Amino acid sequence: MIPCVSACSGFLLACLLAFTFQIFYFSPISPDLLELPPASALPTNKHLQEVTKLGEGFLDRPEDVVVDRDGILYTAVRDGWIKRMHKNGSWENWKKIDSDGLLGIATSKEGGLIVCDAEKGLLKVSEDGVVVLATHTNGGSKIRFADEVIESSDGSLYFSVASTKFGFHDWFLDVLEAKPHGQLLKYDPSLNETSILLEGLCFPNGVALSREEDYLVFCESWKYRCQKYWLRGADKGKTEIFIDNLPGSPDNIYLAPDGSFWIALLQVVPNGLEFVHRSKPSKHLVASFPKLANLVNGARRKATVVNVAADGKITRRFDDPVGKVMSFVTTAFEFEDHLYLGSLNTNFIGKLPLNPTNS
Repeated sequence: MIPCVSACSGFLLACLLAFTFQIFYFSPISPDLLELPPASALPTNKHLQEVTKLGEGFLDRPEDVVVDRDGILYTAVRDGWIKRMHKNGSWENWKKIDSDGLLGIATSKEGGLIVCDAEKGLLKVSEDGVVVLATHTNGGSKIRFADEVIESSDGSLYFSVASTKFGFHDWFLDVLEAKPHGQLLKYDPSLNETSILLEGLCFPNGVALSREEDYLVFCESWKYRCQKYWLRGADKGKTEIFIDNLPGSPDNIYLAPDGSFWIALLQVVPNGLEFVHRSKPSKHLVASFPKLANLVNGARRKATVVNVAADGKITRRFDDPVGKVMSFVTTAFEFEDHLYLGSLNTNFIGKLPLNPTNS
């Protein structure tokens, strides 16, 4: 009997050691602890449950949304199509790209779109087809995870690389690792060169130019903040905090007509699971098992959008606190007194009137 117990104990110990070795030695991350912001004092609401659903069933997780000067709405979806909705409400499959990693899009003053492809880099899409603008930086490093882009009035393109270590489909590993792998890049069309403006950023996501284009604002998702990067003036090339301790992880950001900014926020750390991000062994365990990562990623559980004035103060907030209609909202774009909402968890674009009594 005793030899049998000893054998079982030895087997269980060997299994435990193998399991521990598997988690720590083969873990895809080398984590730091994540500093979480204090609980938000802003009251929640259910405004995002009141959206109109545009293109329902025709769209597959439309991450970003823009509307051009003619009122045509564009979005890029997971099957590689860039789709557009005309002013009469009709939808069209416009251009197809062989990719499931189409993310940020921006209208170009020359017509067409600038598109961030998480695999291919920076693209120009027009009626004439698709042109690859940038795949590498000036230093020769591959652009691995192009995320969001904006075009300035002189044609320069500013765009984020969310992570130089993890790809689009493994983005949550970057959150778990909590190390700064991101970059802010600039593409100069006159020189056909891509320079690194900033690196060592914490999952930089959305980028937006100020109304005067004297600075841009970029989001750092798992730092729960947005920073300014000065393009002109005495502080040119310097950064400063625009807003921090946001009540969610900032994704995309867009300039509003009044000079404020719309920011989509994600709940990447669900309530009650904060301990995961305060323990390195927990991070290794979650990173080693994708199904666990899905359980501790709260982005699909709710939706939040905030309007932030040019002085960095939150002025309005819209929520779906339980994800009943909208969840994992990644974009809020204002056009003609409506918000257009992109999401990586819906088959439609949400449309919300900003002044419902005037609609």
